[in-house]
Parts: sequence; structure tokens; C-alpha cells
Amino acid sequence: MDLRVFTEPQQGATYETLLRVAKAAEDLHYGAFFRSDHYVHMGSVDGLPGPTDAWITLAGIARETSRIRLGTLMTAGTFRLPGVLAIQVAQVDQMSGGRVELGLGAGWYEAEHMAYGIPFPKEKFGRLEEQLAVVTGLWDTPVGERFTFDGTYYQLKDSPALPKPAQSKVPVLIGGHGARRTPALAARFADEFNIPFASVSDSQAQFGRVRAALREAGRETGELVYSNALVACVGRTDSEVRRRADAIGRDVDELKANGLAGSPAEVVERIAAYQAVGSQRMYLQMLDLTDLDHLDLIASEVAPQLG
Repeated sequence: MDLRVFTEPQQGATYETLLRVAKAAEDLHYGAFFRSDHYVHMGSVDGLPGPTDAWITLAGIARETSRIRLGTLMTAGTFRLPGVLAIQVAQVDQMSGGRVELGLGAGWYEAEHMAYGIPFPKEKFGRLEEQLAVVTGLWDTPVGERFTFDGTYYQLKDSPALPKPAQSKVPVLIGGHGARRTPALAARFADEFNIPFASVSDSQAQFGRVRAALREAGRETGELVYSNALVACVGRTDSEVRRRADAIGRDVDELKANGLAGSPAEVVERIAAYQAVGSQRMYLQMLDLTDLDHLDLIASEVAPQLG
């Protein structure tokens, strides 16, 4: 089981805070540092000092780290034109020496679009499909050849399809709960399928749909990595768990029901249940980015028990 750190900076974090978390995650041998892609906070927090851009942040972190993989869960397709996004991700991949992964989603939070003057189209899924085709098409075009795309939402003509990422294949993550179109999209474009904040039974059902879509598309079911994202709240004692839950404004019982909460032994058992239905990678949503001891605890007392 690959454990990765997943942050939500729109809730309130500076670049310096994110860099400290990323460096700690690297030192503690987590598999990756990922971040969300939002411009407005959610819930009762104030979001101060304000948003940071996902790919600008990852570019900076790429130059300050050397081993840990970096990515988004998920980049909002509504925020960027696909040709520009392909350039941005390729450049950050070069800056990192080939450690970038692209999670790309349709975008959903209308309030942040309104707040920053970003168009919020009604038809988002069709746009996402074309975005994935453009981004991967640009990267896959051999150097010296040209890329043209004539879609409903995006048109590219005679593109030089540059720059190229450092990796021969930047892993693409697609995720969500959709029962039909999402698995089909993953079967066409994804290297990893992620289901966020889902129960064990819902994860098992969705992984099954993705495998069926892969078979229908003529791909092997083992070609994809299957992953979950869940909030983490771990403590050696009940009081430590409660303190961490209070720090993020959550109830312990709710966290135990819907996330990865409790003692290291409880969390190992919970992760094992996801592993039993096919999950190979867990994104730990860390909401208190000042609590680096939390990362240390999971790395020292949870990760070794997972194999």
C-alpha cells in the first residue's frame, strides 16, 4: 500500500507551509505530495492568507525536493485551456526531473469561478474528455511532428506539441463516483483511478465498474492503479485523536466512520479493508498542515504495518 500526502491549501496555507509539508513527506518516505486545485475555501474556515495556484506551487516544490512525486488531486479542467495545461505540466515535470503526475477533473465548485471571473460552463464532462485528448495528444506527438485537434469545445491546428515532459509518460489520474461515463473515461485515458471519500463497499463497486470498462476498451485491468483518498486523523491515545479532530473541526466518531481515524492499529485495519477490495494507494487528506508530528506518526507506526 502506497501512502501519499494530500493537502487542501485553499483552506488556508502559504507556499512556505506547503513546502515544509512536502519536505517532511519526502524525508518520511511518503510516496507523493499532492494538492487540491481550488481558489476559494470551503466551510467555516477563513482561508487566510488566500489561495495558491496548484501548478505554480508544484513548480516551486519541484525545485526544492529531489525524490518525492508531485501532483494534483484534481486539477480543475475549467481553470486552464488544455494546450496551456500541457505546457505547464510538462515544464514542471522537467523542473522536477520527471516526478509529476496529473490528476484532471471537470471542475465543480461554481463559487470559486464566480469569485475570480472564470467561466463555469454547463457542459463540463464533454470538455474534460476533450481536454484529456488534447493534453495526452500533445505529449504523445513525436518531436518534429504536428498535432491537430478539431473538437466541439477545443480546436488546435498545426501545433508543434512542445515542450515534452521529462517522463516518457506522465501518469494521468481520473476519478470520481460516476457509474458510467467516469469509468469509460478512465479506461480511455487513465493510468490511475481514484475514488475520493468513499466507503469500502462503494469503492469495491466503482473499481469493478472501471475494470469492466477497461475490458470493454481492450485494456488489461492491471494496467491501472486503483486508489482512495480519505481524511486522516491518527493518534496514539484517544485524547490525541480528539485533539487532532478538534483542530480540523471534525467529530471523532464521524471521522472513524468516514475516514482513517483512531489509533495506528485501528487505521491499519481500516486501510486493510480498502486494500482487500483492490485499493493499492491511499491519499491521506491532511487538513492541519502545521501538525508535522501527525505525518511522523503515520510514517512510523502505520506505514510499516502495511507492507
